[in-house]
Amino acid sequence: MDAMPRPRPPHLQRQVTRHGKAVWYVRIGRGSRIRIRARFGTPEFDTEYQAALAGKPRPAKAGATAGTLAWLIERYRETTAWIDLSLATRRNRENHFRRAIQSAGHQPSRAITQEHIVKARDSRTPAQARKFLDAMRGLFKWAKEAKHVTTDPTEGVKNPKQRKGPGFPVWTDADAAAYDKRWPIGTKERVWRDVLFYTGLRRGDAVRLGRQHVREGIATLRTEKSQGEMIVSIPILPILQRTLDAGPTGELAFICGKGGKPLTKESFGNAFKDACKAAGLHNRSAHGCRKIAATRAAEAGATVAQLNAIFGWRGTAMASLYTEAADRKRLAIEAMGKVQGANETATSIPSPDRKVRD
Repeated sequence: MDAMPRPRPPHLQRQVTRHGKAVWYVRIGRGSRIRIRARFGTPEFDTEYQAALAGKPRPAKAGATAGTLAWLIERYRETTAWIDLSLATRRNRENHFRRAIQSAGHQPSRAITQEHIVKARDSRTPAQARKFLDAMRGLFKWAKEAKHVTTDPTEGVKNPKQRKGPGFPVWTDADAAAYDKRWPIGTKERVWRDVLFYTGLRRGDAVRLGRQHVREGIATLRTEKSQGEMIVSIPILPILQRTLDAGPTGELAFICGKGGKPLTKESFGNAFKDACKAAGLHNRSAHGCRKIAATRAAEAGATVAQLNAIFGWRGTAMASLYTEAADRKRLAIEAMGKVQGANETATSIPSPDRKVRD
């Protein structure tokens, strides 16, 4: 005979979110629901449950032991060195910190050596390894200055070699036609593509762009990557305005998800890739849209200064990549035209003045 299932504690409710995650609440009668955040079945869960029944605040989570890596990271989050980082940078580094805490959070921070850092670097992909090192360098640079550690274990640790290649594939006119056929004007997916194509904004800026940024046909906003220091001004072209008028768009951002809800740059990136796949484009991304926008602008004659103004770049390095490529293409076309003209002149034979045969 099967064992009887354990009865659920009184007033405890279980709900499954649309993402398939089970969450627990305490609700007494028709009162408000109180979320239990600890994992079900743990002592921490029972403590939160009892506090909710008694109407008491959720017990404060015990802090990390002083001197451990987890404690060091907690202190780092309280500093201006951390707060001054952009939200996107902090979010990315938090992922690496969580993983570090899970694997070595209980270890004394002074016991972390260069060997540990190298081992952690080599367990990641080259792209993730570089971001991991950025996170650890920021942490231990501050920790050394604050006298929490005597040595910086990241010193002398090199970044993994970056694979040489073209990077994100640039969209082609055929790609755009395939996407537009699957997602015509009047779909949110079309708004996504046209905002990317006709503004050249990064994902983090594209998901924030809305009507509040547009005055007299010009969109002006501070870029996320520059932490608000760089301002870009972009005309809303008629072809983009037509798409925005058809919508659907959100209240505060043109790019939106279901029901007009705003999207984070991460969720938008994933949703846009799904939209591309639905259109038969399996190797296209939002960043590729930015690259084709820069390519088209350069081929139309935009200067380095103009590209910097549109795309929010500093210096000349990035813009020069596009202007030099456009110049090579233009010069190659002109040169081959001259070659063709020279060949036609060299091989032409003048016609005889009189009839050759009867």
